[in-house]
Amino acid sequence: MTSNPKYSVVIPVYNRTEELDELLESLTKQTFQNFEVIVVDDGSTYKTAAKDVCEKYSSQLHMACYYKQNSGPGPSRNFGFRQARGDYFVVFDSDCILPPTYFESVEKFLSDQLLDAWGGPDRGHEKFTSLQQAMAFTMSSVLTTGGIRGGKGEGFQPRSFNMGLSRAVVQKTGGFQFDRLAEDIELSIRMKKEGFRVGLIPDAYVYHKRRTNLGEFFRQVQGFGRGRVWVGKIHKGEVKLTHWFPTVFFLGLISIPFIFLFSKLLGVVSLVLLGIYLMGIFIDGLFITKSLSVALLSIPSTIVQLSGYGIGFLKEKFQS
Repeated sequence: MTSNPKYSVVIPVYNRTEELDELLESLTKQTFQNFEVIVVDDGSTYKTAAKDVCEKYSSQLHMACYYKQNSGPGPSRNFGFRQARGDYFVVFDSDCILPPTYFESVEKFLSDQLLDAWGGPDRGHEKFTSLQQAMAFTMSSVLTTGGIRGGKGEGFQPRSFNMGLSRAVVQKTGGFQFDRLAEDIELSIRMKKEGFRVGLIPDAYVYHKRRTNLGEFFRQVQGFGRGRVWVGKIHKGEVKLTHWFPTVFFLGLISIPFIFLFSKLLGVVSLVLLGIYLMGIFIDGLFITKSLSVALLSIPSTIVQLSGYGIGFLKEKFQS
């Protein structure tokens, strides 16, 4: 491995080694190469699955692969941090693919504006299925839960599918506190409380594959809703009105048939308002993705995303 890497890439993986292969391949194509790669297999069913993939790229990347008992992505990233030798630790989800200029973009940005931690956007890739591209769009859209992440300013909260941390941040915060579900949000909040400079690097984007069908997507976003409640229990005031939006959407959606029973006029108004909102999603999706099929699929993706998040949020609220 390189003796003094500037960046240490930490990738937790659990069983999804086909995706890990794509991520590692994209790392071999980086225009800036001063980084090491640390893969942490979080107790996959087949113990050498991740190791086998790593060996495929061992001659192209400075890397190490570790196997540990399953404990969740948070502790697995912390495990990777303890092995890392870089000045910055960069974490990606295994279902991400990097553009060749990812680290070049980070280098350029940090040379002009020093950050202690950063995050970057996620996008759909042309090789993804239309549904995967739709899910990537709706997850990042300001018209859905993408707006909850905050913008470029003080409210931005990096997410662990694409997050960079200085060594000082990890030493001060201890890394991730939650095992899973909103572990990145919780760490982002603590970073801000400690006074670290946290920001968005717009050009440091990743292609985020997410899930392959709406059922898996529903379960994933349901966990996000639950995780937000967990965050609110530890950090008072971090569950704001905006975080209730998916819940309000879901309750409004399932209330429409009952509204019609009460008043046909109000029912029609409710359907019109829902149609206007979903049409806005479609138009924005068409503008952003330039794909009619992706824009159309953004409509069911949005409904599943907001409903799943809202249900997870409500369940956890009532259980707490």
